[in-house]
Amino acid sequence: MKRFDMTMKDGKILSVCLWEPQGEPRGIVQISHGMAEHIMRYDHIANYLSEHGFVVIGDDHRAHGETDKDTLGFAEGNIFDLTLSDMAEITEYAKKEYRGLKVVLFGHSYGSFLTQAYIEKHEDLIDGAIIGGSAKMTGIVTAFGRMVANIGYAFKGGRAKGEFIKKASFDSYEKKLKDGSFISSIPAETERYLADKYCAFTCSYGFYKYMFKAFTWMYKKENLSNIDKDKPLLLISGDQDPVGEYTKSVEALYNTYVGIGLKNVTKKYYKNVRHEYLNDVSREEAFADILAFVEKVCG
Repeated sequence: MKRFDMTMKDGKILSVCLWEPQGEPRGIVQISHGMAEHIMRYDHIANYLSEHGFVVIGDDHRAHGETDKDTLGFAEGNIFDLTLSDMAEITEYAKKEYRGLKVVLFGHSYGSFLTQAYIEKHEDLIDGAIIGGSAKMTGIVTAFGRMVANIGYAFKGGRAKGEFIKKASFDSYEKKLKDGSFISSIPAETERYLADKYCAFTCSYGFYKYMFKAFTWMYKKENLSNIDKDKPLLLISGDQDPVGEYTKSVEALYNTYVGIGLKNVTKKYYKNVRHEYLNDVSREEAFADILAFVEKVCG
């Protein structure tokens, strides 16, 4: 693996990681990480895919990791839309560096919301997508989150930590999980996440404001209609993941895609698995499923 800086069109410098296979590459996988974590938490799946011949690339998104290590949870501007643009620039970079190869975008959690938006805005740049640990972000809870984010932004400013939103989210996630961890059923994995200096921080009201704003346009018919009807999509989630409402909201997303006429959408739920299927008892199964999908798309 090698890490390098990449300057975006607006001058923002991102920290990017690249995993290259030995020998001729078979395709490209771009990873979009979750909220309050960083790209190196995907080192295990990236190494696995590179060992099977795939180039893997991903950045520490704005407000995260090495990219914004001094202001974790905050970055200037419309963080969601700018991150979406960053991802497209990284895809274009990878396609130029490894010409002729197909690209699969894999997004988890926050990264899966970015991926949902990406296949509406930049679907021509990729050949397939994996949407993991996700949900369809509509309804009363999402509307409440947007309201709180906007109020916090207006009265406390974009840099202020969105403690209320974080507490409300985590409290709701852990209602059923009495041991206090929605991350993984394996205690050591949760401890590893909490001990990571680039994880578990509180995102700013600015971060939340623009994320919730994106949810207001992502599910409009005119935007969903931009998705290629034949684009291969894989939805994966733990069946005990509260983010996806224990599959209910993942099903809603799946049904939305099928309902607009997408012809190549599949889903997989991992039994007794929580939010991080890559760091739970499903790890080997999830690795194999991701590889199989990538191989199918890239040929």
